[in-house]
Amino acid sequence: MNQSKKLFEQASRSIAGGVNSPVRAFRAVGGNPVFFSHAKGPYLYDADGKEYIDYIGSWGPMIAGHANPKVINAVHEAIKNGLSFGAPTAIETEMAERVKSFFPTMQKLRFCSSGTEATMSAIRLARGFTNRDTIVKFEGCYHGHSDSLLVKAGSGALTFGIPSSPGVPVDLAKHTLNLPFNDLDAAEALFKDKGESLACLIIEPITGNMNMILPKSGYLEGLRKLCDQHGSVMIFDEVMTGFRVAKGGATELTGVKPDLICLGKIIGGGMPVGAFGGRDDIMDMLAPNGPVYQAGTLSGNPVAMAAGLATLDVIAMPGFYESLSEITASFSKGMVTAAEKAGVAMQGVCRGGMFGLFFADQPVNTFAAVTGCDEEIFKRFFHQMLDRGIYLAPSMYEAGFVSSAHTKDDIERTIDAAQLSFASL
Repeated sequence: MNQSKKLFEQASRSIAGGVNSPVRAFRAVGGNPVFFSHAKGPYLYDADGKEYIDYIGSWGPMIAGHANPKVINAVHEAIKNGLSFGAPTAIETEMAERVKSFFPTMQKLRFCSSGTEATMSAIRLARGFTNRDTIVKFEGCYHGHSDSLLVKAGSGALTFGIPSSPGVPVDLAKHTLNLPFNDLDAAEALFKDKGESLACLIIEPITGNMNMILPKSGYLEGLRKLCDQHGSVMIFDEVMTGFRVAKGGATELTGVKPDLICLGKIIGGGMPVGAFGGRDDIMDMLAPNGPVYQAGTLSGNPVAMAAGLATLDVIAMPGFYESLSEITASFSKGMVTAAEKAGVAMQGVCRGGMFGLFFADQPVNTFAAVTGCDEEIFKRFFHQMLDRGIYLAPSMYEAGFVSSAHTKDDIERTIDAAQLSFASL
């Protein structure tokens, strides 16, 4: 029995499901999860010492690679002064100003401890600002596990939501409406019918939680217009895409300016950090200036701020995104080409250091199209690649990530492994 299997059995006796986040359990692909002991650059090392080329990057934060020396040194220096004060520090302001330099539409922001907390707080703020209760989300977009967001649609785009998890009150879920992603006609119909009651619209401008799907031309612009017409707050969930698809995230890439933006992952450099921010008039509704309450003991934690600042220093270096985009594109193109040579239908998409791979014979741009991909082939391919030392997301509904630490040799090794894996399918 390998160490990962032993560790999972041990964990299952003390931790619910044996893991602290469900996708880690490998239920979507079968088998036992891999337990890791350490990481360096683009590599992960499991409890038995096996090396893997990592294309998850802790689900996005490790854009500069694991254990990046600049980030580690920044953390070492920060912890000399203490781990947490529960009081203001200068580094919080420095970090806020740095984030604003990447996202100019964020006139003010506030830090918290996770992406879930950021989206939850942004929605509460939007409700308080508009004095409305109903929110709009999109099928296949995940914004954390707060009650208002664990909701799926009933039959038809205009029906009220129902809970998608036990423990979410029906009375709360009814205030969440769900729309299909990339369907502007459905959004226009919803706003025409209920626009004056809609507090906000929250969306992943480029999705990462139903794999990576780009918005159709004019789609986000159309949603922006609807929010303007009806006085609804537009929220971009850039927890995943922020700093990933471009220096200024999907906001920069698409040119569409939301009212609020939610961030996470990269701004923590691998430590737990979230943030939300936007227009002055909306952010000034937060306590202590306004009546909308939000707080957190570890918000703006100095060690996490130090890790985030060091990461932003790395990605601000000249040529960083050009090199990252180039190597990610070579990965995506190489995977699709390898699949085609083996007679396997695959679609690939990428921006910056983020990519999506789909076992499908046509481009994928809706949640329905994602669910139509060949999941059985994905499961087999995942395990073939895992056996060959390539660590991909253990779910076909997750986007993947490349870091600046990945080299051309890493990509070539990955494509070679893919060719062998495709041949065995």
